Amino acid sequence: MSTTKKLKVSTPSDTEIVMTREFNAPRRMVFEAMTTPELLKKWMGPPEWPLVSCEIDLRVGGKYRFVASGPDGMEMGWGGEYLEVVEPERFVATEQFDQAWYAGVAHVTTELSERNGKTTVTTTIRYESKEARDMVLSSPMEQGVTISYDRLEKLLSERAEV
Repeated sequence: MSTTKKLKVSTPSDTEIVMTREFNAPRRMVFEAMTTPELLKKWMGPPEWPLVSCEIDLRVGGKYRFVASGPDGMEMGWGGEYLEVVEPERFVATEQFDQAWYAGVAHVTTELSERNGKTTVTTTIRYESKEARDMVLSSPMEQGVTISYDRLEKLLSERAEV
């Protein structure tokens, strides 16, 4: 599908989006940054849409909930339930937005693999229909993930220096 400098996005099926990015940090550190509310608030989303609420119960059957606040006080909330958690290798969860801008519930699988101190994060999002997937592809989602992952890379670098 497309490749930015660091983020690779593909569509292996009519209902899936796969995003892959490598980080210069050990897997455990990346996993922690992706599953710890205080750390997620530092990198998830563009700076003009900060997370104002981030709740995570990281266990099978546990729930998560995020709320980002944007310009003019607009809010975007989403959440879901963890279906699988294997620290620090993988987590699978449902995802549904408060404002249903695409139909149905998505299933998000995030896998982290480490090699030579670098971690590759592969996120596969499976939608209920091609229409839902295409709606997401036509949104600024890829740009938002790129910005978020750039911010995550900076956070990981700062944490490695401490």
